[in-house]
Amino acid sequence: MSQSSGSVFIRGMAMGAADIVPGVSGGTIALITGIYERLLNAIVAFDKHGLTLLLTGRWAALWHRLDGGFIAVLLLGILTAIFSLASGIHWLLTHFPQPLWSFFTGLILISAVLLLREEVTLNRLGTLIGFTLGCCVAVGAAFMPPVPFLTGLPGLFCAGAIAICAMILPGVSGSFMLVLMGMYEPVLTAIKSIAFTELLVFGLGCATGLALFARLLKNVLTHYRVLAMAFLSGVLMGSLVAVWPWRAEVPVSAGDGIVTLLRPVLPTAINEPQTALCLLSFAAGLALVWGVQALAARRGA
Repeated sequence: MSQSSGSVFIRGMAMGAADIVPGVSGGTIALITGIYERLLNAIVAFDKHGLTLLLTGRWAALWHRLDGGFIAVLLLGILTAIFSLASGIHWLLTHFPQPLWSFFTGLILISAVLLLREEVTLNRLGTLIGFTLGCCVAVGAAFMPPVPFLTGLPGLFCAGAIAICAMILPGVSGSFMLVLMGMYEPVLTAIKSIAFTELLVFGLGCATGLALFARLLKNVLTHYRVLAMAFLSGVLMGSLVAVWPWRAEVPVSAGDGIVTLLRPVLPTAINEPQTALCLLSFAAGLALVWGVQALAARRGA
């Protein structure tokens, strides 16, 4: 169905807001708001023929092939959200981490429920195994210590290439991948300070990863959609562990030494759990994604 520019822009803003949140996937927002297939088709359209159109200067044909109007408006919405919200997210992570993570928890939980409702029925052994495996992968990743990663501009390029693959997957958070690589803070700082060189290198990494991964993803979703969605739904549900609001430092053995990591605990183990504010933030996260999905459905998706 046709979608107005305003509707696409709002969905882009929702995707951009999701993409800067560890644990929330912009791909999930695209899926539950009805633009995922169109987005994926536009990405994979930049193939050899698309490159030929670019190199020969046939701009109008390339624009039409790539669904340029849709991509431009969607990208504008994504970038608007990222650059307008990055500073606020950074400030909230510093001063109000527990209510913020509660908000993220609400976002992820309702996204998982909607994805299951729209795409997956866990009434067969295959889908149930895929869902369970996805949960196990996400929980295992949440308990992994941050892995050593490249630093500087090479690190930003590689982080962009890896994170973008997760960002376009429903259920997998690119920001969470950045957290695991220890690159979330550097990327968020670059966005907040508008560090042009760092953002350019990160963007080039994203473009490279997208070009290499999108076609593979489309083939998987074409031939194994139900199993893929069951697995991704499990990843989304399992990632709730990664955004649990109440955490405490726990010593963990690592190689020849001991490292201190944050692990989920009950609110009673925290001096100031801010339980009421966390519950309100959680409810706000639920309402936001539900509202976006309902608005998309009302406007014809």
